[in-house]
Parts: sequence; structure tokens; C-alpha cells
Amino acid sequence: MVSDPGPPGERKLLLGCGILRKEIEFLVGKNRWPVETLFLDSALHVSFNRLSTALERSLARSAGRDVVVFYGACHPLMEPMLAAARTRRTVGQNCVDILLGNARFTEALASGAFFLLEDWVLRWESIMARTFGSDLSIRRDIFQSSHTHLLALKTPCSGDFSAEAEAIGASLSLPVRWAEVSLDPLERTLAQALFGEEPGDG
Repeated sequence: MVSDPGPPGERKLLLGCGILRKEIEFLVGKNRWPVETLFLDSALHVSFNRLSTALERSLARSAGRDVVVFYGACHPLMEPMLAAARTRRTVGQNCVDILLGNARFTEALASGAFFLLEDWVLRWESIMARTFGSDLSIRRDIFQSSHTHLLALKTPCSGDFSAEAEAIGASLSLPVRWAEVSLDPLERTLAQALFGEEPGDG
């Protein structure tokens, strides 16, 4: 898509959540996009204060550069933060919306799915402990009140996290379903955000 990447510091900077780091790095390499990447901790979304602090600090350090932010509407003040930094973000409600495309995301959400991505699955206990505490019965009640199943999303870049996902399902007493996910919607959304190309909907 793009030829000479150019020297570091002159490339665009894609700054954002590390939840899809492997997938984004694969697409940057595949397309030879002239882009540097900087990924933040994917668990920041569980604390609005930590997320805003990390994002604003990273944006301040990147002042003067052409920065695109890979985040959904993960903070109630996301748009004002980005406007203050004179930057823009990827289109989408959250990372799963961006990965699946809005139509597939909305359909799965309406069916009662809670989405599992590899990075979260492998860090599940630490993220859940910070969010809901260590009482498994409380977690079960919370998840079962809002969801009918867990939908584990496997991309072409994913490792094998099936044992960990099934253990999470058992702990929440929810069935685990699996979905193979193309990177096409993610690729289109990134291309639109980075280079102004019109995204499609996977």
C-alpha cells in the first residue's frame, strides 16, 4: 500500500491499546505502512483515571507528530482528550467492534455474548481482581446477569488459549463458544484512520 517507510520520527505514530498488538503489528508489516506503533496496557480500560493519565501522558510526549489513536470510546472524555491533542482515533465503539466490524459485533452482543480476546484471557485473574475483587460468586452473578455465553475470538495471529478460556467459562458457569475472525475489518478501519481511506464493514 505504501512504499518507503521513511525514518523514525517522520512516520505516523499509531498509539493505543495493546489488546490487538499482534494483529496490528502483523498488518503494519504486511502493508509496509509507514507507521510506528506504541501500545499501552490493555487493562487500562478498567480504570478511567489510569487510562486518561497514560493516554494523555503518551500524547504529550508525542506532541508535534502525526498521531492516530487506536481506541474505541473507552473513556467518557475520550473525544475531548483527543481534540486537545489535535489527533483522531479509529472509528468504533471498542476494540471488539473494530475487530469484528459493527454488524457482526452488534449481532453477537445482542445474542448475549461476552467477548474473550487472547490478551485478556491470559491476564484474566489480575484484571478481574482489580475490577470485581476475588469473590467468584460475585463475578458469576455479574456475568450471568448480563450474558448468556462467552465468545472467544481467534484471529490468524492468536496462539492457543483454549484451556485458559474454558477455565474462565467454568469459573463463571457460562458456556464458551469460539469464532474465527478475519483481520479484514481491522485492516480497513486502520487504513481509514491512518490514511483517510474509506473503511468497509466486516
